[in-house]
Amino acid sequence: MKRILIVDDDIYIGDMMEEVLKREGYAVSRAYSGTEAVLVLSGSKPDLIVLDLMLPGLSGEEVLSKIKGIPVIVVSAKLGVDDKVSVLLGGAADYITKPFDIKEFVARVAVQLRGDAAKAQETLSFSDIELCADTRSVTVANKELRLTRTEYAILKTLLLNRAQVVTKSALLDRIGSETPDCTESSLKIHISNLRKKLRDAGGKDYIEAVWGIGFKLKTE
Repeated sequence: MKRILIVDDDIYIGDMMEEVLKREGYAVSRAYSGTEAVLVLSGSKPDLIVLDLMLPGLSGEEVLSKIKGIPVIVVSAKLGVDDKVSVLLGGAADYITKPFDIKEFVARVAVQLRGDAAKAQETLSFSDIELCADTRSVTVANKELRLTRTEYAILKTLLLNRAQVVTKSALLDRIGSETPDCTESSLKIHISNLRKKLRDAGGKDYIEAVWGIGFKLKTE
């Protein structure tokens, strides 16, 4: 059974996360301050940590700097891009902004618990697009594509969520660990460049914009 440590001083949110994760079959432990979290981690090593930033005692950022070898999902009410960039560059595996959707939270936990080795060997495909995470290569209609780091992260996220629309905010959150410099204002440009490269290689559109919501892979 995978073990998850929740570090959050908000009793209501912590209880809600604990209930949801236990329902999914995870073992859950709690810490209510940064100081307590460090103490808990000195005696045990969970498989995943869910960490708030605004904590009594040591801050979430200070706790994060002391964590090695354990994936950390930061869950915080801080909305600024600088906050996200800071913690992602500081070692967090993912960042979720409060309030959040429960299904998305559970999905992100599951993704982190797959393990880096499993994720590195993923081969994702859609239509005649194939992405190999092991080599970070992308082919379209058997033609190799040269993508920027941000374009690659966007395409990978869309492939992982091929059956649904990915909102702009969710897309920014999910690619943040790979491209923390991508902002809402630059996202549209990166999407446009990616769509053109895919279209030039495959002769058709692969990504469609869902007005006012986000983006999805285009079904034939």
